[in-house]
Amino acid sequence: MKKSFKRFGALLMAGVMASSLITGCGKAAGSGDGGGSSASGSGDIKIGVSIWSSTDVLGSQCKKIVDKAAKATGVEVQYVDQGHVSEQVTASVEQLCAAGCKGIIICNSADSEMTSAINTCTENGVYIAQFFRIISEENSPEVYKTACNSKYYVGAVHEDEITNGYTLVNLLLEKGDRTIGLEAWTVGDATFQLRWQGYQQAIDEWNSAHPDDQATMTEPVYANTSSEEGAAAAMSLYNSNPGMDALIVAGGGGDSLVGSIGAYANEGLTGKIDVVSTDFLDDLAEQLKSGGMFAESGGHFCDPLFAFYLVLNAVKGNYVKEEGTFGYEILFPYLYVSSPDDYANYEKYFVKDDPYTDEELAEMAGYSFDELNKAATNLSIDDVITRHSN
Repeated sequence: MKKSFKRFGALLMAGVMASSLITGCGKAAGSGDGGGSSASGSGDIKIGVSIWSSTDVLGSQCKKIVDKAAKATGVEVQYVDQGHVSEQVTASVEQLCAAGCKGIIICNSADSEMTSAINTCTENGVYIAQFFRIISEENSPEVYKTACNSKYYVGAVHEDEITNGYTLVNLLLEKGDRTIGLEAWTVGDATFQLRWQGYQQAIDEWNSAHPDDQATMTEPVYANTSSEEGAAAAMSLYNSNPGMDALIVAGGGGDSLVGSIGAYANEGLTGKIDVVSTDFLDDLAEQLKSGGMFAESGGHFCDPLFAFYLVLNAVKGNYVKEEGTFGYEILFPYLYVSSPDDYANYEKYFVKDDPYTDEELAEMAGYSFDELNKAATNLSIDDVITRHSN
């Protein structure tokens, strides 16, 4: 299994390095090289952060790194927690615009929410960029067109979610799991839909190649983003699917996963159900040791950091997208762990220490887009070791 894990990780990183680009509606966006100003001179810039939660495991990690970047660049930040509830997502943008933000970074839920968000920002002259999300041109063409038509929609920083889902399920299949439960967070969430596509792709490929050794995956049970609902969803899946040997907790920031593995622990199922998920837990090392978790993808809390820089540079006039284009896109890499040793290196360089120093964060604010994109797609444990050993 360990050998397979490394192979999947290598394939993912190769895909990430090949896929980062600037997308457009019929033509490329501007390069945004714009001379690259220094971090000084940010003045009275306030940037808003619309996030599902700034206090759960992943959300608090995001807040910590964005706060550090804001301090390094002399920018004020304001947070609104919206719980991935559509009405609250759109209201959060209105609230942040009214609060005087010149830019907003947003982790929305569904693509449909972005029409209102973009229109509100356009009306108020406020720049906006997505993190952990990107509007689907295929599934949401009208929303995508709205983004293209607004000079205030800057772009998106997101992950290769299909590969993420595909990788996690293949880890389960190679472990020997064949009856897999699926726990999601909210109905229609764009990121979950992509992960689900990857999960299903892995199942379909396995079944096509192994006609006498078929695997099944349930329809999703939705747990939103609370530990209580996560616990209920995990037990519902287990009780409704005799012989279930694995559980995918699709994500949602971490709380639903905490509830799920807690429920299994209470029922004496720890180590009997292989649990995989996305969004690293604070106690992931212990969970890997105990069997509470089998494998997890994560380490992507710097994603909003790069959205912050996209918006900051747009506010300063350094990044200007061409009229009619979608904007700037950064494809951010996931890290995968499936053992305590895997997690130990991640914890050392990403948790106990920050992956960027104050000086690096100040310098990055002046990067051209190409430089910023390269910094994002290069981020890894080895990258941090190299930068901080000099």
